[in-house]
Amino acid sequence: MILQALTDYYRALERQGKIAAPGWGPVKVSFALCIGADGALQHVISVQTEQVRGKKTALAPRVFSLPAPVKRTLSPAANFLCDNSSYLLGIDGKGKPERSRKCFETARALHEQLLGSVDSPAARAVLAFFRTWSPEAARAHPALADALDDILAGANMIFRTDAGFVHDDPAVRQAWETYYNAAGDGPRGICLVTGEVGPVEKIHPAIKNVAGAQATGAALVSFNAPAFCSYGKEQNLNAPTGKYAAFAYTAALNHLLADREHVSRIGDASVVCWARGGGDFYQTLFGWSCMGQAGGAYDEGELRRMVERLCRGETVAFQTALLDPNMDFYVLGLSPNAARLSVRFFLRNSFGEFLRNVQAHQEDLEIVRPNYDTFETIPLWKLLSETVNQNARDKQPAPELAGETLRAILTRTPYPATLLNGVVLRIRAERAITRGRAAIIKAYYRRHPHPDVPKEVLTVSLNEGSTNVPYTLGRLFSVLENCQRSANPNIKATIKDRYFNAAAATPANVFPTLINLAQKHMKKLRSNSGLFKVYDKQIADLLGRLGENYPVRLNLAQQGSFQLGYYHETQARYQPKNKEEN
Repeated sequence: MILQALTDYYRALERQGKIAAPGWGPVKVSFALCIGADGALQHVISVQTEQVRGKKTALAPRVFSLPAPVKRTLSPAANFLCDNSSYLLGIDGKGKPERSRKCFETARALHEQLLGSVDSPAARAVLAFFRTWSPEAARAHPALADALDDILAGANMIFRTDAGFVHDDPAVRQAWETYYNAAGDGPRGICLVTGEVGPVEKIHPAIKNVAGAQATGAALVSFNAPAFCSYGKEQNLNAPTGKYAAFAYTAALNHLLADREHVSRIGDASVVCWARGGGDFYQTLFGWSCMGQAGGAYDEGELRRMVERLCRGETVAFQTALLDPNMDFYVLGLSPNAARLSVRFFLRNSFGEFLRNVQAHQEDLEIVRPNYDTFETIPLWKLLSETVNQNARDKQPAPELAGETLRAILTRTPYPATLLNGVVLRIRAERAITRGRAAIIKAYYRRHPHPDVPKEVLTVSLNEGSTNVPYTLGRLFSVLENCQRSANPNIKATIKDRYFNAAAATPANVFPTLINLAQKHMKKLRSNSGLFKVYDKQIADLLGRLGENYPVRLNLAQQGSFQLGYYHETQARYQPKNKEEN
């Protein structure tokens, strides 16, 4: 399913002229070897461009559309018209002259095979270069002097003649395409992606730009041990994928991963998304709605109205495109696994349904917002950070938790228990209930109904009419803490730092002590009759709802009600009140 969706996406991009044709692909190049008609190296020029890296501008390799690179194993395998110094010059910076010589001979044989019968000045110049170049004298060549260190560091190079870059020559391009279409490293078979009969690829092109994976690329489809194979087949012949499909799905996935604006990092997974019809406008709106990415040229209000219309099934104009809520949409999460990739999740639905699920998630999370919080809605990365110790060296959430949470959001299913457990652990360790943690507790129990967390406590803001005992205890604790702060303005540690966890778990052991402390704090406030009356009324009202006895013990769900009561009561003090309330 993944390979079919990516192959269809490749076809859509190819029709729009946004991706290279089969056999071609984006390659980063740093230098061009300028050769004469006789093949002699005249000089070397840099083709690097200035690119922004954070707040600085630096020279970086330029991306060319070149013959698709091969996937290398231990034995030398040359690329056509573009490669590093080992293959094009026969030298390297690793101190392995024998291997470099083998690489150069491999490259010379490939170019002889492809260009030997091509009637083109550019082709003849390249052949003359390989026939006359001496790797033994390469380091002393004057044309390489200025750039030798960078070249030996592994930079890619291409060929250029007086007529331009060799890979742009029509005859040379035709020679490559003929070779690519005819070549195949496996037997003929039926492609499991397209259903067409043709050569089956034993080794698929590499997938690059997955965070944490090898820089040279990793495999999405790979069989490297007998335990993974069957019926005597080797490598990818166990999952027969035709030459075209293998190129198409890898080219499409590399295209998605290279677009930094639309790639998200969730835990250890690199997350990409795409619409069946192609184009990045769907990705932009989805990234803003679900991942907290930038929304392009639109402000928050405009984007919110667009999402609402799409959720209602209406078509929306976004920049130069019309977004169809019924468009098939895909979300793929990939995690590194040595030289291979693990599929963390793969989801398919209509674009509108995905947005409706995200909207439902935001509604579940909605809770009163502190004045200092600038986030209108809580993005996923911030939500997951609530389960992590921000003073730890590694601030990444658990990989499994991140994937399960995103899957729950996009499929509108119950949140994973590990999300609640992570928040509970942080609350117990830090004795702090942030907006995000309170929102997670509320959202979790909205999707996991529990008799000890009734709907009356799962509100956006304070429910003053609630008679739920744990919720009321949480409210009372907040009032007692505030009373202590008012009586001792310069206090550094409050009852929350010492008693919060015990009050939430075993109220009967703690609240009698807290009430006695409150009486002492109230004595200090007698000089301020206004504050004294306010606290006296609040404490009496809440105690009246609790009855004569406190619960001996609160279970995990009841502690969630306690924590929500504490958060709601605390935030209610800082919310603006209308004139009647004042």
